[in-house]
Amino acid sequence: MPLEDRPEPVTAAEAGKRLDRRAASTIRWWAKRYNAVQLNRWGRAVYYDMRDLRVIEREISHGHEVPATPEERAAIAHRCPLREAERSAAA
Repeated sequence: MPLEDRPEPVTAAEAGKRLDRRAASTIRWWAKRYNAVQLNRWGRAVYYDMRDLRVIEREISHGHEVPATPEERAAIAHRCPLREAERSAAA
């Protein structure tokens, strides 16, 4: 499995810090509303896939409708023009 396709586990608090200092409650609300990928649960902490949360955040901030399933979000994440620019720069 290529490194970029591996899930990136984060808690809601950590994801909030990475996504422009959003509150953990906002991340949990997105996870529930948009059915975000839950990777694991350890005690009370729930671990989400940061890649999925990034796509949700990007679609909300751009004013687009968030796709209903993680698979649809994964498909648009790979078509993201910014991601294509990053891949071209790295090559």
